[in-house]
Amino acid sequence: MGVDPGLVATGFGVLEAAPGAVTVLDAGVITTASTQPLEARLNAIYRAVLQIIEARTPTFLVVEDLYTEYKFPRTAILMGHARGVIYLAARQLGVSVLALAPSEVKRAMTGNGAAGKGQMQRAVQTVLGLKDLPRPSHVADALGLATTGMWRITGRVPGVARAAR
Repeated sequence: MGVDPGLVATGFGVLEAAPGAVTVLDAGVITTASTQPLEARLNAIYRAVLQIIEARTPTFLVVEDLYTEYKFPRTAILMGHARGVIYLAARQLGVSVLALAPSEVKRAMTGNGAAGKGQMQRAVQTVLGLKDLPRPSHVADALGLATTGMWRITGRVPGVARAAR
């Protein structure tokens, strides 16, 4: 399972390795309203991630690591809060967590560590054999995280996949 954390939009993608292919079991975005208090937004992310993990029982969870540089330090702090509740949900359900740098995922998926959103969406679509472009970009990022984590942890490279959803 890959998770692209954000306070407004947290992308998630769940993959399943099967003989000869990797299937997208589930993918989407957890959204919160910017008008809600921080604790309500974090609770919503936590509860949604917990429900997805309970329903899909992933072997591991791959989360986007914090960038090394932020123009706005407040953004890094808020992202840390979102990542924290995601880690908590995974830990409570006994799921191991791997953090990957965005540049590592972009390089693995596109060959370019500085790839743009559109390039990532097309790469994820191609690698996973998806009929449609994964939208929004948070979903593509989450599926890219899950795919890269799968390569890293299991050594398994996706073949042509089927989308279950």
